[in-house]
Amino acid sequence: MKDILPQETPLWQQVESTLREVFSAYGYSEIRLPLAEKAELFQRSIGEVTDIVEKEMYTFEDLNHERLSLRPEGTAGCVRAGIEHGLLHNQIQRLWYMGAMFRHERPQKGRYRQFHQAGIEALGMEGPDIDAELIAMTARIWKALGVSLVLQINSLGTLAARQVYRAHLVEYFSAHRDALDEDSQRRLNTNPLRILDSKNPDMRELILAAPQLPDYLDAESLTHFERLKSLLDSAGVDYVVNPRLVRGLDYYSKTVFEWVTDQLGAQGTVCAGGRYDGLVEQLGGKATPAIGFAIGLERLLSLVEAKTGLLAPPAPHVYLLVAGELAALAGVKLAESLRDTLPGLRLVMNCGGGGFKAQFKRADKSGARVALMLGDDELAKNVVGVKFLREDRAQQEVSMHTLAASLREFI
Repeated sequence: MKDILPQETPLWQQVESTLREVFSAYGYSEIRLPLAEKAELFQRSIGEVTDIVEKEMYTFEDLNHERLSLRPEGTAGCVRAGIEHGLLHNQIQRLWYMGAMFRHERPQKGRYRQFHQAGIEALGMEGPDIDAELIAMTARIWKALGVSLVLQINSLGTLAARQVYRAHLVEYFSAHRDALDEDSQRRLNTNPLRILDSKNPDMRELILAAPQLPDYLDAESLTHFERLKSLLDSAGVDYVVNPRLVRGLDYYSKTVFEWVTDQLGAQGTVCAGGRYDGLVEQLGGKATPAIGFAIGLERLLSLVEAKTGLLAPPAPHVYLLVAGELAALAGVKLAESLRDTLPGLRLVMNCGGGGFKAQFKRADKSGARVALMLGDDELAKNVVGVKFLREDRAQQEVSMHTLAASLREFI
């Protein structure tokens, strides 16, 4: 787990602000979800035989003897909230969320045990048009942030078609069991599609020669996928069809997509999404078509930082120096009055005492453009001394009454 330090937060804020603006521009509303849910929710949605549930979830028993888990992803909680609050039946919902997720896995570049995701869930729409909208939205985010990613897409077909494919896949890999690594042997009879996700280079040729899912798609899924490709072509979004891009759980169907990069090592997926038409019903709601995606913010931040570098925290416009007890009292009043009059003003008031010389050093170090000086002499004349720290301009005295107007140029 990792602290995000003051020199890093401006870039986080910029990326988060860009995401919020794009989500809003497409008509999506924010939902804020609990960090902890009943462990059963993730066991039912993610699957008990997945690595996330078996190895990675932070699960504990609370004082009421309920088993809770820190959320490892956002979709399950979002669907649970939709069912619980009656948001889904015969309704369309466009929702987004952002925040911390938790998985107990081996940390590596761009991956931490507490990490952050921004996610979209679009519920109640079954056509490929909403699939294309989500993909176009992500493309717009990358463009706004100035990063380059490659879009991979595939169709998982319907559950019936995938079960036929699954049987052929199990037959193929069973014939080559000795060539499978330990994880793949374990997945063979529980989650065989996930074998296609293996990053083990020793299995690359075996996986390349495996049966391909597109060869087993039903007519409905093929039509959906072809229409999606036409919509992406029309929107000017480039893509690569990756027939080995899969999801291992039965509630996924049809469209699946990932935005990937080669700049982050083995963990090259920055954004992953897909259609999960079976999940709402699996969690106890009415059957509801749905699609979503999640963006790994640490990975996205790594790409943005490599492109732009860290952003400097915004410097104050004004640093207020005070000397003397009466000036200190008047300074607090002045500072609050300026903040009221000039809402965009970034003003730092000197705290902790010190003479004018020491305070000037603090003012200069703060990066402020202007230092305001208030001592007993200024107080007696009802003025404030104004010294320009970044410009070659003469020091001056300004009346208390006109000071706000004089400072407007610096906002």
